[in-house]
Amino acid sequence: MLNSPASMSPSKFQTPPANPAPSPFNKMPAPPLKETVASDAAAPSGTSVIGSDLTILGDRITIVSQNALRVDGHVHGDVHGKQVIISKGGSVDGKVRAEKIEVRGDVRGSIIAVSIALHDSAKVEGDIMHQKLSISEGAEFDGSVKLIRDTSELTPILDAEVIARQNGTPQPLQQPKQPDFSALDGGSS
Repeated sequence: MLNSPASMSPSKFQTPPANPAPSPFNKMPAPPLKETVASDAAAPSGTSVIGSDLTILGDRITIVSQNALRVDGHVHGDVHGKQVIISKGGSVDGKVRAEKIEVRGDVRGSIIAVSIALHDSAKVEGDIMHQKLSISEGAEFDGSVKLIRDTSELTPILDAEVIARQNGTPQPLQQPKQPDFSALDGGSS
C-alpha cells in the first residue's frame, strides 16, 4: 500500500520548497525605470518628450508642440514649440524655433527664439537669431549671431496647418467627423 497512487500524491497541506523556481506568471512589480541625468529630470506637466530611444527621420518634417518640448533623442527635421529643450545626448538636424530654447545637446541648423541659452555641453553649427542669448563656458558654437529687435520676427509658428502651407507639404490629418445617427432613431434625441 506504500506504493499506491493515493500515498504518492502530494498532500494539500504540504509545505512548498524553500526556494521555488521563478514563474513567469508571478505578479512581480515592474523594475524601476532608468533615471535620467539630473539636468534632464522628469518632464514637467505639459511637456512633450522625444525619448532617448527615438530617432525621427524624414523629408521636410516639422515637429510642432503647443507647449514645451524636450528632445532627448534625435530629430532630423525642424522643431517648433513654445519652449524647446535639447537635452545632453539629444540632437536636432534642422531649424529650432521657439519663444525660449535651451541647448545642452547638438543642433545643426538655425536657432530662432526670443531667449536662447547654450549650456556648457552644447554643440551648435548654425545661425542664431535672438533678443537674449547666453553662451556658457565650454559650449561650442560655429555660426553667425543676429540680434533681432522685433519679437514678431522671433515668435514661433505653432499652427501645423500654417507651417504645412508655408512648406508646401500636405495638410496634417484632421480628426474625422462623428457620424450623425439622429435620422436612424427617428430624429428624437
